[in-house]
Amino acid sequence: MKMAVLVVDDEPDLQALILQRFRRQVRDGSLIFHFAHDGVEALQAVAGHPDIGVVLADINMPRMDGLTLLQRLQDDENPVATVIVSAYGDMTNIRASMNSGAFDFLTKPIDFADLEATVAKTLRHVAAAREARIRRAAAERAHAALARYFSPNLAAELAAEGRMQDLAGQRRDVTSLFTDIAGFTALVETVDPPVLLELLNGYFTGTTDIVFEHGGTVMRGTGDGLHLLFGAPGDQPDHAERAVACALALDAFCEAFRAKQRLEGIALGVTRIGLHSGPALVGDFGGGRYFDYAAHGDTINTAARLEAANKVLGTHICASAAVAARAPRFAGRPVGDMMLRGRSEPLRAYELLPCERLEMPDTQAYLIAFEMLAAGEAGALPAFAALVGANPADPLANFHLRRLLNGETGARLDVP
Repeated sequence: MKMAVLVVDDEPDLQALILQRFRRQVRDGSLIFHFAHDGVEALQAVAGHPDIGVVLADINMPRMDGLTLLQRLQDDENPVATVIVSAYGDMTNIRASMNSGAFDFLTKPIDFADLEATVAKTLRHVAAAREARIRRAAAERAHAALARYFSPNLAAELAAEGRMQDLAGQRRDVTSLFTDIAGFTALVETVDPPVLLELLNGYFTGTTDIVFEHGGTVMRGTGDGLHLLFGAPGDQPDHAERAVACALALDAFCEAFRAKQRLEGIALGVTRIGLHSGPALVGDFGGGRYFDYAAHGDTINTAARLEAANKVLGTHICASAAVAARAPRFAGRPVGDMMLRGRSEPLRAYELLPCERLEMPDTQAYLIAFEMLAAGEAGALPAFAALVGANPADPLANFHLRRLLNGETGARLDVP
């Protein structure tokens, strides 16, 4: 939209002089002028003509003088740039005008060459200010959309630097992480809505804070679950290590949160977590109508199925060998070679553990028992029986003992 200039002056011949001086710009449409005889008419004109970007105002006028008009214009959220043009060119009026927010001050009789240069300068200033406001508004809208997915710092960086093109569809190596609360659907039926709302707010506030601390991206919430991504939109060579650390931190938080809920009489289920690393197609798939940062591909599907496998295994965190290979400090107990739905080859999976658990005697005993299981040795059954005898609450040892007692052998698992 082209900007117009509003001339506010009760001098009868000024309109003709202005139009004569700027006739070329008026004729070619590069300048538009509106005219008012006092401050009251000027306010009406500004309200009725959104194209007005500059006001040239006399001081001494009937009904409302120029300084009062200037102050009224400054009250707007985006005030119009005002140049005072007055025969009262003493320092008192100049200072009063500038202190009230005038962009410039010209004296009468008008030097039209000076007026033309001042109008051009003021219009450039207004155009730059409007462009800055447009960019700022776009950045704020972008930040509001990005804040749903990314940490506050990354969302602000992407929005402020205009890096939305970084979010276009691209294939990246990522680690995908899914979470889900066991038995949540049944819980919904037994808990009052206000209590459930408070519970979920506390749960998601805590979990998303942990995700952002580890540099993860929240792809979307699925009721009581989350899909998280590491390695996009920015490069994260250590994305698997970040995801492993995040999964362990999430498990610790969720267990503490469950314990707190139990004290309040709410039987919140375990948070199950699945992780897998590999290539995925990531980007904004909103089609231009809305922002929808998403990820697609086998890596994403596999992570979701590993999360679901925890239900069968009794574990909290199930991670693939691809994650273990990419995370230098990975610690875990092998679960087996899973035949997951949608995959033609088995996938070695692990129960993710804190590093300090790896050297503990029960973990070492499990590793020996699993080696015997994978090799098909008969000693696997008594080895797992001993593990369960020492720790009846060990879900993974129980899982393999049941398999062996039912006549199954080896480490290959068919997981629904």
